[in-house]
Amino acid sequence: MRKTSRIVYIGLLVAQALVLHIIERMIPVPFFTPGAKLGLANLITVIALYTLDKKRDAFLVILLRITLATMFGGSISAFMYSAAGGILSFISMILVKDIFKEKVSIVGVSSAGAIFHNVGQLAVASLIVKNIGVMLYLPILSFIGIGTGIFVGIAANFAVNHLTKLPMFREY
Repeated sequence: MRKTSRIVYIGLLVAQALVLHIIERMIPVPFFTPGAKLGLANLITVIALYTLDKKRDAFLVILLRITLATMFGGSISAFMYSAAGGILSFISMILVKDIFKEKVSIVGVSSAGAIFHNVGQLAVASLIVKNIGVMLYLPILSFIGIGTGIFVGIAANFAVNHLTKLPMFREY
């Protein structure tokens, strides 16, 4: 992918992630755990991980999305939760994708990212409230994360399969 095409593609991914983030903020979540969300913006993260040549470009998509989403109506605590969850999620997705290439599909990579996103956010919450008891939410959030991770993974698989029909993505 040429440099200009790559920059435009990264910009499109960030814009799509922001739109999904804003839509997700409008959806009332019926979960009984505070802060549980569907993780729709992570769909773009998974797509970026599978379509961009360099991992740092996918990481750039995450950082830009988190920073701009905070500017569009977040708080510093929301930034800390999102950054910790996003970075830990990204690291886990890279490890699962690279180590278990042949054994784990895009759905499994997405689910691993969803679980570790919750771990990152709960770690920040534990530091803020200075109580490890916050981690008691982890089993519930992991169960919800697996479900949303499967949904995001299926949607990402569908999108990546269709993107490979474009000439610039044939190698993926």
